[in-house]
Amino acid sequence: MLEKEEIFSKVLRAGRRTYFFDVRATKADDYYITITESKKFTEADGSFHFKKHKIYLYKEDFSAFAEILDEMTSYVLNHKGEEVISERHQKDFKKEYASENSEEEIPQSSAFTNIEFDDI
Repeated sequence: MLEKEEIFSKVLRAGRRTYFFDVRATKADDYYITITESKKFTEADGSFHFKKHKIYLYKEDFSAFAEILDEMTSYVLNHKGEEVISERHQKDFKKEYASENSEEEIPQSSAFTNIEFDDI
């Protein structure tokens, strides 16, 4: 599907991730939004590639989408605050679920990054 030029665009750069928010037009000249996440991956040899995931958001879903997004972001901020808590951001971060005596392998979040979504 060939997409028309963006009518209105904004970019959010967030470390290795970049988010693109674009207003586009349908064939009937109505508007919809695409949200694209582009993430940079660097190979061992120094080369890099980008993985992209795209969401198409149509007017009939705007209200419900915005309501749920607001509810989810409020939940996270109310329960965990705005401070980032992660291994990457804190050198002394300890995984609460890791036990010294546990022999069970803890699944890595990277196991979930193999999912690829094709553009609609």
